[in-house]
Amino acid sequence: MPQSGRTEEAKNTALLGGFCLFLSALEYLIPKPLPFLRIGLANLPLLLALDLLSFKYFIFLTLIKILGQAILSGTLISYVFVFSLAGGSISSGSMYLLRRILGSKRIGYIGVSVTGAFFSNWAQLLLAGFFVFGESVRFLIPPFLAVGTITGAALGLFCEAFTARSRWYRERTL
Repeated sequence: MPQSGRTEEAKNTALLGGFCLFLSALEYLIPKPLPFLRIGLANLPLLLALDLLSFKYFIFLTLIKILGQAILSGTLISYVFVFSLAGGSISSGSMYLLRRILGSKRIGYIGVSVTGAFFSNWAQLLLAGFFVFGESVRFLIPPFLAVGTITGAALGLFCEAFTARSRWYRERTL
């Protein structure tokens, strides 16, 4: 029996949301060299969702990711959650907007992912400067932006390879 587009979109959101939570848990096993610095593994499902989900479901997936990470890490009632909410929201919004404006033919996952990492890092650095580190946040800017660019490019490259080979993905974007 064929399913409606909404049902399929809801199922894809649930699957990608579970993937976000799994990757968040996996990422918390990786030691952090700097506070707040993560490689962004849980952004992989968001990158995949760019061409699969409508704006409403994409925002819902973003909230699943952000809230799920906060619950898994125990930071739901802390300033770290505010940092994650700001960075995740701005990152997701910029990636979705960029992909909609330029389209998949003009910007690939690498460009979208690096853009998302850039906006996430800047949002979190601004908050860190205002609430935690003050002017000394300037020392965090180079390593954060460098790591964000490298990991953003790596995650984008993975998505390019995955979407080129995945039958599951291809069936959902037709």
